[in-house]
Amino acid sequence: MSSAPDLKLLRIFASVVRNQGFAKAQQELNLNTSAISTYIAQLESQLGFKLCERGRAGFSLTEKGELMLAETLRILGEMEGFGAYAASLKGDLTGNLKFGVIDSTVTDPTLPLPDAIGQFTQRYPAVRLSLLVKSPYELQEGVLNGELDLGLGFFPTRPPGLVFQPLYREQQWLFCSDRHPLFHERQVSEAVVSDLSVVRRSYWSQTELGRHGFKRSVATVDSMEAQLILILSGGYVGYLPEHYAQSWMDRGRLRVLLPAAFGYQSPFALVTKRGRGREAPIQVMKELLLRKVRG
Repeated sequence: MSSAPDLKLLRIFASVVRNQGFAKAQQELNLNTSAISTYIAQLESQLGFKLCERGRAGFSLTEKGELMLAETLRILGEMEGFGAYAASLKGDLTGNLKFGVIDSTVTDPTLPLPDAIGQFTQRYPAVRLSLLVKSPYELQEGVLNGELDLGLGFFPTRPPGLVFQPLYREQQWLFCSDRHPLFHERQVSEAVVSDLSVVRRSYWSQTELGRHGFKRSVATVDSMEAQLILILSGGYVGYLPEHYAQSWMDRGRLRVLLPAAFGYQSPFALVTKRGRGREAPIQVMKELLLRKVRG
């Protein structure tokens, strides 16, 4: 290949993959399927290999198409970040910063998020900040599709096109409440605990559940508040961050079960779309958070 592929064609390719087919990409691209097909054929011609299969069997990427997608997302992210960075050098920063965080971070002393946000708003008073609470999967999807500029949380999976900046590790314990039969038991075995009715987080896979010592779950939640409610009911055991559960432990309502066997730490990170990390508001917020967490 004598020259790099056209950026317009790369954007069309990314849209087709994002929408899983030509037909579904029509509205986003404002093109009909015939035009989209022609553009994809042009890109394949420039590259010298086939990117995707399309037909009655449905849309799918070839092996080389999968590799090309990762590089396409990287290139488009770099271009988007370059444009935003250049714009930020013109003068006082304005616009929006859409920041997504996982729930129940406000009680975490390791993460002084209110302090970081306070300093950010002092430095960039003209920037409109949107703070959204979402699940790890929603945070990643939001950053990838541009609905979010920055995400903070625990990410079990790490798809291409994203950059992860490690922050800290959050301590998680397995809890039962004072209404649970095991609350007053002096000795509890691992086998007994593993067979209990456990609450599962909606973004946990079966593999993740098994990693924590359980084969099955009988309830699913999408927030720590819902998790706490089910644990306090006495019908379930479940995991909570230590900082979030501390006040309930102090009141004698929660007990940690076998901390050596079932405790674990969640690695928290900041996530940005590849190529956007140099944008001024994103970079400043990241630096503030890193400085606060590391003391």
